[in-house]
Amino acid sequence: MIENNQINVDDLPDINEIEFVSIHKDYFKVILLNLLLFFGVAFGILIALDFFRLREELSNHIYLFYIVLALLLGAFFVSFYIGFSRRKYAVRSKDISYEKGVLTTLLTIVPYNRIQHIEINEGLFSRWFKLASIEIFTAGASGKDLVISGILKTEALKIKAFITQAMNDV
Repeated sequence: MIENNQINVDDLPDINEIEFVSIHKDYFKVILLNLLLFFGVAFGILIALDFFRLREELSNHIYLFYIVLALLLGAFFVSFYIGFSRRKYAVRSKDISYEKGVLTTLLTIVPYNRIQHIEINEGLFSRWFKLASIEIFTAGASGKDLVISGILKTEALKIKAFITQAMNDV
């Protein structure tokens, strides 16, 4: 016979008791470099269009494009700056958690028994600062279920080894 006993909500673990670890402070430099690269290319294209007058109808209002691009750069910078300190993760005995958000908070918890595989990814700028991302894939999902960027590569490898061992122990 299958039992389905009711659980008192007060007996459930308190999510606020999780001790989260902030991502590495150098990851903000990686974010800035990626942001500057993207907007540098965008400004470069805009300058080329302005210089060569490839599109005559654009040349009369080209300053609007510069203003919009500068405002977007500022908005992205502020968003990343505010959101950076809110990126945190926790590795526990049965799951891994990640919390982020600027206007809203997103908390993702992935139990180890749902994980299919784990990847460690290093971007160009991340490699300069010895940082990596952990990408966690679970069963039935079409993509990555959890990506934690901005972890020291040595820590990322330790976390991957721990989770892999925990998956094998299940």
